[in-house]
Amino acid sequence: MSYTTEQIVKKLAELKVIPVIALDKAEDILPLAKTLADNGLPVLEITFRSAAAEQAIRLARQHYPDILIAAGTVLTTEQLFAAKNAGADCIVTPGFNPKIVQLCQDLALPVMPGVNNPMSIEAALEMEINAVKFFPAEASGGVKMIKALLGPYGDLNIMPTGGVNINNIKDYLAIPNVVACGGSWFVEKSLINGQKWNEIGQLVQEAVSLVQK
Repeated sequence: MSYTTEQIVKKLAELKVIPVIALDKAEDILPLAKTLADNGLPVLEITFRSAAAEQAIRLARQHYPDILIAAGTVLTTEQLFAAKNAGADCIVTPGFNPKIVQLCQDLALPVMPGVNNPMSIEAALEMEINAVKFFPAEASGGVKMIKALLGPYGDLNIMPTGGVNINNIKDYLAIPNVVACGGSWFVEKSLINGQKWNEIGQLVQEAVSLVQK
């Protein structure tokens, strides 16, 4: 199924927390995806921070056709095409790269580019993008900065990522324009490499119950 940006925003708003995943071994995505879905989080943001990303997206798409799959940390057109061909539903970038955004629009592939200041937000709005990732969230001023930016840019849908954790996620989600937050504390690479699926499952349950309250 191919999603529109509006459908993706709606889905993210239902889930409220998005696992940001960096994998060393592509095949680990299968038990991880199962653990996430079984505990109420049928969504993956598989980042191109490792060489395993493309194959992990492909495996997840083949085995879990109904899971929402985002390709994260997409920096180049090569990575964009790799993600699309592997079956990603949308693209997430750390910064605002007009070339990547334009290519996604040409391909009718939803994209959430990264912003953290007025200049990048206006570049996004100029290209009719109103769903953005706010990155790196905590280092860029966190909740306070987002609230300040929403003064002039009140129509944005925002996904803060970077430094979001169990202790501050509720503060972000309390902002009406924040649809969901990206987090990695419950999918840490050390837990994945250690095959600690039960522990990950418990952390996912904890995160889901917290954000759904």
